[in-house]
Amino acid sequence: MPAARARCAIVHYHEISLKRGNRPLFLRYLQQNLSRALADLGAPRVTQLTGRIVLEPAPGAELEAVAERVGRVFGVANVAVAERAGTSLEALKQAVDRVTEGRAFASFRITARRAFKTLPHTSVELNRELGAHVLARHATRVDLDHPELNVHVEVLPGQAFVYGNRRPGPGGLPVGASGTVLALLSGGIDSPVAAWRLMKRGCRVLFVHFHSLPYLPDDSIRKARDLAQRLTCWQYFSRLHLVPFGEIQRAVVLAVPAPARVVIYRRLMLRIAEALGRRAGAAALVTGESLGQVASQTLQNLSCIDGAASLPVLRPLIGMDKLEITAQAQAIGTFETSIEPDADCCTLFVPRHPGTRMSREEAQALEARLDLAGLVAQGVEGTREETFDFPAGFGPYPSRPPQGAPAAGSPPR
Repeated sequence: MPAARARCAIVHYHEISLKRGNRPLFLRYLQQNLSRALADLGAPRVTQLTGRIVLEPAPGAELEAVAERVGRVFGVANVAVAERAGTSLEALKQAVDRVTEGRAFASFRITARRAFKTLPHTSVELNRELGAHVLARHATRVDLDHPELNVHVEVLPGQAFVYGNRRPGPGGLPVGASGTVLALLSGGIDSPVAAWRLMKRGCRVLFVHFHSLPYLPDDSIRKARDLAQRLTCWQYFSRLHLVPFGEIQRAVVLAVPAPARVVIYRRLMLRIAEALGRRAGAAALVTGESLGQVASQTLQNLSCIDGAASLPVLRPLIGMDKLEITAQAQAIGTFETSIEPDADCCTLFVPRHPGTRMSREEAQALEARLDLAGLVAQGVEGTREETFDFPAGFGPYPSRPPQGAPAAGSPPR
């Protein structure tokens, strides 16, 4: 029988419950990510139970801090600090007393779930008995629709968990379970959000940033580092590739008419990113483009740009507008960094009026004037690589996890 005051964090997962045959794989990634997210708080004991994961932190670890950290692990639907109890009615009443002790709440409800079907009391009977117990000890009322305090009671074989209101998680799939992608990180508002959305779908995201040193200051590199570090709190390890692009842009300027340069730049970026991505095991590229957001992001131009890469190009923001993207950037904590002034490669040698409808044939004809293989090799060979670990050098989390739009082995590094 558990001790009278045995507290833990109880985690419910999100889409993983629908995966059936692949569920064990997703759960292994989730458990690994939970352990990594809590590593600096003391390695927790992680126990997988039916439909939930129980975390028993190391001695001295603050459970509220654990719940706060777990609430930002992809794959988590919600987390709560719970009282562990026996399955008798008296043991459940004592656990409810511990959860409600010292709280003032104008209304409440009991939400009992009984997976242990041989228990003498049904879920409805537990709701009634425990609700009457609370009413006898607190000046409050029952509200089944909008309670100020919802006391959850989960009865499993041999043990039960009792806890108050739950902290929502970000949902999605655990990072690493869907493979690896390489995201083009510009330093603006859009690309960090695009990377975050792929993390939420279970991808481990590598980053590539194109800079224009020595033609421009290193402000964009600093921003890219800051953003990669901020995003590392969602995937626990990140790798950033810094590609010198200024000389490559200069070669394009000397050979390509001004209206076509943006598309040619983007095609070269994809070629370089693909070479780096294949070397790192990435299965796709990710960009922050949104259809029609700027003049160069027309459907025809995007199709033309995609033709330069054989890896799939994923655009998770393609149907979002700027207000939606900005709201998500604020929610995940990248917005303030993204709006810091800088001069990136997108401001160097860019025409005032870029072309909006370039075909692949036109792009290929212009690229025939360039030494494409040499320019790609120049970018790849000049790339510097930096890595980021969680939680080293990491500041506070955002104030809340984002919910929706405006929540077999070790995962690969």
